[in-house]
Amino acid sequence: MKPGPLLHPFARPASTDFLTIVSGQGAIVVDDKGRDYVDALAALWYCNIGHGRPEMADAVAQQMRRIETFHTFDKFSNETAEALAQKVVDLAPMDGARVMFTSSGSEAVDTAIKLARVAHVQAGHPERTVVVSRQQGYHGVTYGGLSVQGIDPNREGFGPLLPDVMRIGIGDLASAEEVFARHGNRIAAVITEPVMAAGGVYPPEAGYLEGLRRLCDAAGAFLIMDEVVCGFGRLGAWWGSQRFGIRPDLVTFAKAITSGYIPLGGVLVGPAVRQPLEQDETWLLRHGHTYSGHAVACAAGLEALAITEREELLERVPSIGAQLKTGLDELLGAGLLRAVRGDGAVWGAVMPEGVAAGVVRDHMLEAGVIARPLGADVIAFCPPLVITDGQIDRCIDSLRMGLEREVRVAEHAVS
Repeated sequence: MKPGPLLHPFARPASTDFLTIVSGQGAIVVDDKGRDYVDALAALWYCNIGHGRPEMADAVAQQMRRIETFHTFDKFSNETAEALAQKVVDLAPMDGARVMFTSSGSEAVDTAIKLARVAHVQAGHPERTVVVSRQQGYHGVTYGGLSVQGIDPNREGFGPLLPDVMRIGIGDLASAEEVFARHGNRIAAVITEPVMAAGGVYPPEAGYLEGLRRLCDAAGAFLIMDEVVCGFGRLGAWWGSQRFGIRPDLVTFAKAITSGYIPLGGVLVGPAVRQPLEQDETWLLRHGHTYSGHAVACAAGLEALAITEREELLERVPSIGAQLKTGLDELLGAGLLRAVRGDGAVWGAVMPEGVAAGVVRDHMLEAGVIARPLGADVIAFCPPLVITDGQIDRCIDSLRMGLEREVRVAEHAVS
């Protein structure tokens, strides 16, 4: 069988076997054969408000009936983009911010890098071009984000990447201090996720993010918090920055701002970056995307945030996280897992030696649960914030079943 016309991302181009999802409601999705699954990863870290919300369809249809969009370049704007920008600024983890919209998290990361560098140029420091990032950090797949991400297999084969990028350890503040000691006057920014997601679900060690903030302040560099996964409630606060008490200079976001109903991303631009960009009234910012501030996407964002507030979904996070952690800890105590990591409503289960995460994921699919393998040995959970207790139990039970099957296989192979 030949591959179909759709070239799938992060998949083998020669593959022909795909699971086709056709509908969804809440935390449940249904395939083309009528089988239902618990969506244990909010599709791809994004569907916080759950699937199948008629309010979302109504909001975007209403916008389309008025006007699909009008661009925000030069002297033009549209009222929906302005309204969502104000809403995001009101929720921002720093005072005095503005918003530049994009269509994805990858575009948001590239935008943040460009704004950080050009702000230093406008401030009279063109030598500040270095971006510091962390091992295992995931920052998208466009060339800027790809250059600063710390997952090496994702970078292979794509040729020369962005220069002046330096990498530090996952939680090793000493390595960050060394980079700043040697290159501090050339550093434009540090980029980090509050909780690393796709890189293996790594919460920050105590004092780590505070240490990065301190280093940036001392050197005159900007701190970029990549909140594409953590933003809009995933950790129980609107932002991971707020969850850990950190003041960022730039914040990237996407995913949960619309819960994936329409693609949308953006960057919160704090006062330390705004000031040099705005000080020369004649200077023109030559950056932006055709769909920056697309009105239909912004309408989806306004409604998704309204649902999040109206249904108090942030308040659901502690109980979701506690139930996931309890279930995963039981598997850890039973010797079926090697480690458990997470925070808020995003958790990672580390497989025992010799057990492949992808194989366990396939067993979970057979049991009606969609989770995500990360690398060879981690399965991630990041469910919609509308998930029920029973559905969380189903996630844990399916993981237990998959682990037990693989452990038996491993024991049989040894014997």
